[in-house]
Amino acid sequence: MIILGIDPGTRRTGFGFVVVDGGVLRHLDSGVVSPRTSEPLPQRLLVIHDRLVELIRCHQPEAVAVEDIFFSRHPQGALKLGHARGVALLAAAQAGVEIHSYPPAQVKRAISGHGRADKAQIARLVTMLLKLKEPPAEDQADALSLAICHAAGAGLLGVRSR
Repeated sequence: MIILGIDPGTRRTGFGFVVVDGGVLRHLDSGVVSPRTSEPLPQRLLVIHDRLVELIRCHQPEAVAVEDIFFSRHPQGALKLGHARGVALLAAAQAGVEIHSYPPAQVKRAISGHGRADKAQIARLVTMLLKLKEPPAEDQADALSLAICHAAGAGLLGVRSR
């Protein structure tokens, strides 16, 4: 099964594809979509949408895991995050892919065993779990952790990874 994790943002949207085969987890592809911040918000959203559509078409995931909306002290930032999340949901829905949302604390628990892990710890654990040569960028690590969280929650993982 191929799972796509998406960490939405209007400046950087992380994506990460993992494959689960016979309980074994492996990295397929990951990166960050970084629209030019000088562009207006609608143009940045279009760049994110088009890139996600292309990635979904290329890798054909069976499930997409997206970070759930969380409350912020900065309403404008939360609103922009909601726009990026909506674009990610739209790209997955257009492809007919099953969509799952996970709150940040649940993702952290799935990766580290507790809901208060910091971003550096999550990146190190994702690196170890997927046997990556180097730690991924922050948004990329967050996206991969979402995909791993879905695999774990769906009962797809065995004891080992490769």
